Amino acid sequence: MIKAGNIEKGMYLLFKGEPYLVAEREFVNPGKGAAFARLKLKHVKSGQVLRETVKTNETVEEAHIEERKAQYMYSDGTAYHFMDNQTYDQFEIPMAGLEDRANYMKEGDSFDIVFWNNEPIDIKLPLKMILVVTEAPEAIKGDTVSNVTKLVTCETGLKVKAPIFIKEGEKILINTETGEYVERVNN
Repeated sequence: MIKAGNIEKGMYLLFKGEPYLVAEREFVNPGKGAAFARLKLKHVKSGQVLRETVKTNETVEEAHIEERKAQYMYSDGTAYHFMDNQTYDQFEIPMAGLEDRANYMKEGDSFDIVFWNNEPIDIKLPLKMILVVTEAPEAIKGDTVSNVTKLVTCETGLKVKAPIFIKEGEKILINTETGEYVERVNN
């Protein structure tokens, strides 16, 4: 059990016996009455979003999770397939609710996999990832006056607004929470 006042974004909680990821949390102290936390919870299996308001002195059940490193192998359109880095066991995670991860998953990369009750339920992405630009339209003379960014496509299919100097084959750093360009990566 955890006090609602100690809930952090990224934690896993149990509501009605189901695991939810805390996607957003906002603490509100109205000045009159008890402080409370507004939570945006994402069901890790279905992706369903639940909004809850909890008084900060109440307790909430924390989901007991385990994280394991695993190598991403491939996707068959309905599930992501992984291999455990320690045991070499292969397992899959249904894509339902985790479709947004596809834009950052490259075959052969290792990710932290979240297990609940010995079942893989979530894929943790690093905060920032390096991706190679595969399509970048040429900048047109005069673009710098009104349009300082262009839409580029990365190796995973992710489309990102990037500065006009970015070219095909270059590596760029992407914030995985916002899906935004951070910087160009040299070498």
